[in-house]
Amino acid sequence: MAEHERGKLKIFMGYAAGVGKTYAMLQEAQDLKAAGVDVVVGYFEPHGREHTIAKMEGLELVPRKKIDYRGSVFAEMDTGAILARNPKVCAVDEFPHTNVPGMDRLKRWEDVEELLAHGIDVLTTMNIQHLESLNDQVWHISGIRVRETIPDWVVQQADEIVMVDVTPRALLHRLQRGVVYERTKAERALQNFFRESTLVALREIALRQTAHEVERRITSDDPAASPGQEPTHPHKPRKILILITANPKTAMLIRRAKRVSDFMGAESFAIAIQPTGDLTGLPEAERQAIEQHLNFARNLHIETRILEGEDVAEVLVDFARRNQITQIYLTRPREQSWLTLLNRDPAQKIISLAKDMQIVIVSDREAADR
Repeated sequence: MAEHERGKLKIFMGYAAGVGKTYAMLQEAQDLKAAGVDVVVGYFEPHGREHTIAKMEGLELVPRKKIDYRGSVFAEMDTGAILARNPKVCAVDEFPHTNVPGMDRLKRWEDVEELLAHGIDVLTTMNIQHLESLNDQVWHISGIRVRETIPDWVVQQADEIVMVDVTPRALLHRLQRGVVYERTKAERALQNFFRESTLVALREIALRQTAHEVERRITSDDPAASPGQEPTHPHKPRKILILITANPKTAMLIRRAKRVSDFMGAESFAIAIQPTGDLTGLPEAERQAIEQHLNFARNLHIETRILEGEDVAEVLVDFARRNQITQIYLTRPREQSWLTLLNRDPAQKIISLAKDMQIVIVSDREAADR
């Protein structure tokens, strides 16, 4: 296969459906076409929005691929057809979408990666709540667990991120007028995700995230441009260590630590500690849970290891010292019991052994709420 210069990725980011992401993306496609650029639309989801549908006029739409799954026919983006067409720019709606089984790739962002690898520039859309590291925060704000997520590194590699913004009050007005969804669906949305308090919180997160991305890019291009971001100890780079266990809250721990490491510009590691140095011999449920958490960390581009040792605290702190770790992230014990009172809880011993490091024990907010 011939070598291609990687295409450029531009993300139109919002905080909720209806803010105008797809409209803005199609407007850019129209502007590019008017300038003589070869542009196609690889995927477009109209949601019945007349003004957005009107923006498609004159743009070439690549036909979708039909997939038969469990007796129903689904229409997905045809990545192969786009590659064969080989445009300069391709507009792709709904970046976080999960493809129906039977497609070559599981996620649409993976399809976009394929287009970029072949030198095609991509315009795409997403909402801030689909960012993986924010999954727990969004859940606590909205009460809704977002299932379709994108690893942070995928978004961070974008060449440009555009915040498409309207005030929550204006968005609610759009919803009530039937601009975002048809009336029955709009009424349901107003009772669930589209509460004003939820939208205000999500918008604040989106604005903060966009500002951070701008600051990160400026600092990356010119480290001297943002002296306030320099570490307190410039000769000791910040490193974060995450302890992987079978505890279901470990996924939340990984997201929290990854988000902090991204904001700090820190390197992060995730380790599991087992007496044999591998996961053999563990009960099946425990082994699967740890493997799932390790794979999740790898998917977020966190380096993972399984270390050998009987004493979790001693092995963890030894690894931390040898690798100049500055912060260690732990989950709370799943149950408070007499073992904790006897100081056999690894977290207590880690705190005792690692007095020169910052220990972060991520609380279970769900349990606290109860």
